[in-house]
Amino acid sequence: MKAIFKKYILNFKQASGTSRGILRTKETYFLKLIDGNNIGIGECSIFRGLSIDDRPDFEEKLQWVCDNINKNLEHLLSELTEFPSIQFGLEQGFLSLESKNSYELFPSKFTQSKDSININGLIWMGSEAFMKQQIKEKLVSGFSVLKMKIGAIDFNTEISLLKSIRKDFSSEEIELRVDANGAFQPSEALEKLKILSEFEIHSIEQPIKQGQLNEMANLCSKTPIPIALDEELIGVFNVTKKEKLLQIINPQYIILKPSLVGGFKGSEEWIQIADKQKIGWWVTSALESNIGLNAIAQWTYSLNSKMPQGLGTGSLFTNNFECPLEVNKGHLHYNNTKSWNFNLL
Repeated sequence: MKAIFKKYILNFKQASGTSRGILRTKETYFLKLIDGNNIGIGECSIFRGLSIDDRPDFEEKLQWVCDNINKNLEHLLSELTEFPSIQFGLEQGFLSLESKNSYELFPSKFTQSKDSININGLIWMGSEAFMKQQIKEKLVSGFSVLKMKIGAIDFNTEISLLKSIRKDFSSEEIELRVDANGAFQPSEALEKLKILSEFEIHSIEQPIKQGQLNEMANLCSKTPIPIALDEELIGVFNVTKKEKLLQIINPQYIILKPSLVGGFKGSEEWIQIADKQKIGWWVTSALESNIGLNAIAQWTYSLNSKMPQGLGTGSLFTNNFECPLEVNKGHLHYNNTKSWNFNLL
């Protein structure tokens, strides 16, 4: 067996704002495994400025994987603990290699086009007019769950946007989630959560920056809105440390991004610990191409979660790959009459 990798730059259709800055492009890498006539494809989706494996030796590690591809998968994954996005790409690559269809990693009613996944509509930060336009488009296209990025523009403007949604739609009609990406200061966070709670918010992701365990634990114990940990999970590799983190903070939810937390194996460890501690969870993509998104969606469906997931990111890029994934009326579908168009490797 041999393996090769290739870098690829995804271009956003329009600049997308978060509290960490404006995103115009997204870097990713593809891994191709070749074993006789069998081919496996995986995506190692590094997220610059966020991934723990955003390091100068990333490509060097990918080359190491290619040089050692004939070693046992478990051994390879254990050597890649600090490179979660490569772990994720490698897991996909092996699943793809062993599948009848290179892109059908978890055969199910989803991949048979008999069922779909409920997802949230993502509202990016920007001017009030831009955010209003996105909200209108998502509602018209049938989404019943909206996730709004907050924390980059004026808080009062964000509140007025939430107010305008709630004026027309109750919490039974539209579920509202917000994502602060760590934008709030610990000293002001509780007060802001109290204001947000007036709009019957389902949950808020990462209200304060990660790494402030005591402050986050205090916030989770007093919050009027359920808190979901996101960035907080990045870089926590050891199972004992994962257990300790959730015991200390005791959040209401955690959010799993396989590219950032060690692929399916790393995500499943978090799920087991969360279930044990009665902490809710859902899965979110981390701006992968359709290759990675497809793998995450199929895996997510296999988990039988009833929560709406964060998997509606495939249409964000101008140069994504044609594939069977489709978003229709707030659900992700796998239209198996459509073909893949991936000829990069």
